[in-house]
Amino acid sequence: MTYYVCIFLKTQSVTMNKGLRMKEYKEGIEQNWPEKVFIYTDGASRGNPGDASLGLAVYDSENKEVFCYAKALGTQTNNYAEYMAVVEALNFSVENSVQNLVVRSDSQLLVRQIQGQYKVKSPGLKPLFLECKGLISKLPNFEIEHVRREDNVKADELANHVLDI
Repeated sequence: MTYYVCIFLKTQSVTMNKGLRMKEYKEGIEQNWPEKVFIYTDGASRGNPGDASLGLAVYDSENKEVFCYAKALGTQTNNYAEYMAVVEALNFSVENSVQNLVVRSDSQLLVRQIQGQYKVKSPGLKPLFLECKGLISKLPNFEIEHVRREDNVKADELANHVLDI
């Protein structure tokens, strides 16, 4: 069975289309995740720092969207939001026993830092970088790729939608 879930988190609780109020809606995610997933991530900040959010769009190997997620982060920088998007993607993947993960981000800085090509100099980002590395070590197969912004539209839309509601 294939599940499609889309989550938007603005505050501690969210109203879903069935009228239920809950902190987070995860029904369907814990079971039957594809063995290989592609997660497009994006962070947004209106002002830098400013109101920030993240968006994730998850696809299977046939490019079918299987899950999307968006969450407000409060007042943060854009780089913080970009890192939090990857942290969330990694957490979802570890929790759901994903065997092959490809993360795609339009943040070239973040991608090169995670690949080890650039050092993380910001004291605010170092803990997030280390968290990413710890989560990556729990995954059997991991890749991270830089994509152009126009190839990351869904994750960008999700992150911005949270800031608009």
